[in-house]
Amino acid sequence: MAALIPALAFAAVVGSGLMAGLFFIFSVCIMQALSRLPPEQGIAAMNAINVVIQNPLFLTAFMGTALLGLILIAAAFFSGGQGSWLLAAGGLAYVLGTLLVTIVFNVPLNDALAAAAPGETANELWQKRYLTDWVWWNHVRTFASIGALALFALGFARS
Repeated sequence: MAALIPALAFAAVVGSGLMAGLFFIFSVCIMQALSRLPPEQGIAAMNAINVVIQNPLFLTAFMGTALLGLILIAAAFFSGGQGSWLLAAGGLAYVLGTLLVTIVFNVPLNDALAAAAPGETANELWQKRYLTDWVWWNHVRTFASIGALALFALGFARS
């Protein structure tokens, strides 16, 4: 198992980097651009994004990085060492700050937006919750993914 750690750590660096980039771009431009559209158009665009993002490439990077994080957390308890604990910290940052935040906060808002009746109900959800709460939790995912990336990279360098 110890021989696999560098390869798993490298894959975690790549996966968390991909996720950090994705969440970053939503935080710094996509959501701001959608907020400038009339609510019906912003909602339609976001709902379309939420459908197409559920594809094998995204899910492999998103869920695969979480799985790698869990494996690296477990491996730290068996192998120890500074590099292993950095990798475990990266796994913890990713699993809690990226995966768990997505499941608990972002996905329920995505589902609510998709299910909202067109018109005033959807517009109110969009303006009062999505463009504030969803965006705020996306910032959390962005920072967590960047933190995980840094910790995975440092752990990889020491593995």
